[in-house]
Amino acid sequence: MNRNLLRLAPLCTEASRCLSLSAASAIKVTPPQLSQRFSKKSKHRRSDLLRVMATPEIEAQLEPYRAAVKEYGDKIRALKEQGAAKAEIAPLVVELKARKKRLEDKELELAPVDAGFQRDRLEDLLKRRFFYDQSFAIYGGVTGLYDFGPMGCSMKKNMLDLWRRHFVREEKMLEVECTALTPEPVLKASGHVERFADWMVKDVVKGDCHRADHLIKDFCEKQLQDAKTPEDVRTGLTDVLARLEGFDNHDMQAVIEKYNIKSPTTGNDLTEPVAFNMMFATQIGPTGDMKAFLRPETAQGIFVNFKRLLEFNQGKLPFAAAQIGSGFRNEISPRQGLIRVREFTMCEIEHFVDPEEKSYPKFSKVKDVELMLFSACNQMDGKGATKMSVGAAVEAGIIDNETLGYFMARTHLYLMRVGIDPAKLRFRQHLSNEMAHYAKDCWDAECLTSYGWIECVGHADRSCYDLLQHEAATKVKLAAEKKLTEPRLVTIVEAMANKAALGKAHKADAKKIYAALEQLTSEQVEELEKGTADGGAYALAVEGFEKPVELTDALVTVRRAEKKVHVEEVVPSVIEPSFGIGRVMYAVLEHSFRQREGDENRSFLALKPAVAPIECALLPISSNAALEPIVARVEEELMENEISYRLDNSSGSIGRRYARTDEIGVPFGITVDFESAEEPQTVTLRHAETMKQIRLKITELADLIQKLSNEKMTWAEAQEKYPAFETKEADS
Repeated sequence: MNRNLLRLAPLCTEASRCLSLSAASAIKVTPPQLSQRFSKKSKHRRSDLLRVMATPEIEAQLEPYRAAVKEYGDKIRALKEQGAAKAEIAPLVVELKARKKRLEDKELELAPVDAGFQRDRLEDLLKRRFFYDQSFAIYGGVTGLYDFGPMGCSMKKNMLDLWRRHFVREEKMLEVECTALTPEPVLKASGHVERFADWMVKDVVKGDCHRADHLIKDFCEKQLQDAKTPEDVRTGLTDVLARLEGFDNHDMQAVIEKYNIKSPTTGNDLTEPVAFNMMFATQIGPTGDMKAFLRPETAQGIFVNFKRLLEFNQGKLPFAAAQIGSGFRNEISPRQGLIRVREFTMCEIEHFVDPEEKSYPKFSKVKDVELMLFSACNQMDGKGATKMSVGAAVEAGIIDNETLGYFMARTHLYLMRVGIDPAKLRFRQHLSNEMAHYAKDCWDAECLTSYGWIECVGHADRSCYDLLQHEAATKVKLAAEKKLTEPRLVTIVEAMANKAALGKAHKADAKKIYAALEQLTSEQVEELEKGTADGGAYALAVEGFEKPVELTDALVTVRRAEKKVHVEEVVPSVIEPSFGIGRVMYAVLEHSFRQREGDENRSFLALKPAVAPIECALLPISSNAALEPIVARVEEELMENEISYRLDNSSGSIGRRYARTDEIGVPFGITVDFESAEEPQTVTLRHAETMKQIRLKITELADLIQKLSNEKMTWAEAQEKYPAFETKEADS
């Protein structure tokens, strides 16, 4: 979840990654599969789909745009190889992104659209069947806040349970649960208080707030849709959209003034953009003296508990900690349903590893997993995502290290298990202006939805930044020890206080000075030695003192000694996969939305059994009393095996009842009919997506459903094992 004011735009390693691609030139690249469900009513990024369908005529139209992107990509590489200053490269990066945007828009214009998916129909289904809805709806609702109903709550729980099994249990992670209330000093140290912000403008009369970049984007798109907009204005607006992501407050104000942009709701003038910190502020305690925030991420709770977690892991690296919990961001103008909200569920992993050893012992198990990689190099060259194995990508230097590659592969496998369409998933590498200065490599797992490519999972090698920040703020050492292969002699340099002299000069405050001296690094001790030489003085900063304490050689001396050490101190690097579960859930719902062939009014959700809110529906064919004991026996069988089910014994036709359960994503339907009374008692099991049915004994039912839900057996394999049952699904 990147924020413009957090982007410190360092020089990074795209150039070296791009050069390393030559090592991967022999790797076979496979295009993504075609998408099956798109809508003319919704704007889509269909770039990757176009690349598989592109005719020579389309490619001829795209070639100038690709060449324009590559031109600036090559210029940036050349400057980086020459060691050019950041200020010299920055304008070229802005132009590169603008050209990249024009290429994507042209691809969008040329891409064919399938009208099979209609977002409004999916949203109607989700609201009507209460998967989720806007919070406090009877009071008019609050934007950016959502309540999950029975279906949504169950589906979300299943996704979280699967996440725990897939990551925490299988990877033997240490799970924690930390408070959402975070004192201000913690978030000051992490940088959130200073930089976690977006640009905001206000209606000068009404005071209504708008996120500046969204306001400009909406204005430009509206003007471009207006046939009366002059061609020269269209060109300017298109250029603004292309460059908008890199705009600061001055750039946005210039656009607002140039195009005379007003408040979209009142038509009033707007203030200049100001930075708005998106954390929810609060106080802890009745006096209000302790400032705090609702956490914007769960990661900081893990970092501040690193020392305890390291002790729990017997002081050994590497290890991973995980946390599932709520994050809070006071979005200026929430939009796009579950995509941009003010309260959301996060699943975050912090994998602590030796910075010099980022190999992963289980990497060989995933090295052949193929991912759609949209590398920084491809983005700079105007190319699309390419399919490549994780092992090949790490070997070629496209993915920085094995640990990062391992978690990307595991994320891919999890997203497949919950129901993300593989043709609508890619991993996009961050460009240098998207990464914080401390980051080594970052990749976002992006899912294609009707809102475009949406970041659902972030993967970052955060180096050791967070631990160092909290160590500096608290003076608590957050490091591990690594055993050396051979002991070595090191020179210990430490400041020795003359306690008698310091005690006489500073009395009760002397203890604070002793503590400050103990915290000095070797470099600082050497500075102290130089400062106090020849009768000089060294200014020591002491916590709680308004001014530094002047120390002379009469108050402190420097001692050097040689010591044989068997371990060395290591501040771990952190590899962080961060999941936005709400975003993943929405992408799954959209990717699972279907309409029956030949009956567009009959829509349903083809959810994976592992995440479906209910595993199966139980439907007696009739209300005949003779079937009741059999229904009771099936219920008992399902309950004993902890299989969720829904009994529908209403008077509607079996076809209508199937349709009701299909709509909410129930993958299997159990029908008790009159044949079920015959010995051995049997039922039919219906697969919702294909509408095919098989007949099997009641004693075999629970075991089969569990195998299907746990992906130990496919529906096709079940059809081969059990006899088919043919019936016509009547609607009346």
